[in-house]
Amino acid sequence: MKLPADVTIPDISPDFSAPFFQGFQVLASYILAGAMIVVFIMLIIAGAALAFRGLASDRVRTWAGENILWIFIAAAVLGAASGLFAWFVNFDFGF
Repeated sequence: MKLPADVTIPDISPDFSAPFFQGFQVLASYILAGAMIVVFIMLIIAGAALAFRGLASDRVRTWAGENILWIFIAAAVLGAASGLFAWFVNFDFGF
């Protein structure tokens, strides 16, 4: 008599060989890389506007002061998403 505990389950491994999957990986890599570059430039502008008084107008300094925390959060979220993407799929800038 066979018991249900005697069932063997084979190992399952994903198959990423679909022809369109590589295109999705490259497209997602481009989007993540572009967003990281934009957020990094925003962080540089905001930091420079706050650090150097004569570099930017009062309006830019006000924007930087109000939004620098959100820029840091966006950079952290994009960095985490890029790290997870690189870990699971393979980060490819397409160069």
